[in-house]
Amino acid sequence: MELADQRCEACEGGVEPLDIEQATALGCEIPEWTIKPTAIARTVTFADFRAAMAFVNRVADLAEEQGHHPDLHISYRTVRIELSTHTIGGLSKNDFILAAKIDRLI
Repeated sequence: MELADQRCEACEGGVEPLDIEQATALGCEIPEWTIKPTAIARTVTFADFRAAMAFVNRVADLAEEQGHHPDLHISYRTVRIELSTHTIGGLSKNDFILAAKIDRLI
């Protein structure tokens, strides 16, 4: 099943973050994202501020639905998205699931 078709699961901590090999394997499904040791990130540029804000609002709705929330950085028509699982101090499968779902919004 593709990442975008899965659902984020609650993570209360107590599990190990993904190692770089696991993250790299999952990253194959989200090639536009940059994999960092403890986060994944993507920058998207839109036609104008209104389009960027509409996208951010769709991401916010999706994040609430999934119970997993990205860090969003907005600069006029550019949106940078960062995902990590703060409760474990690194990456979890949830980060990749939400990234794949966000990709479908773009």
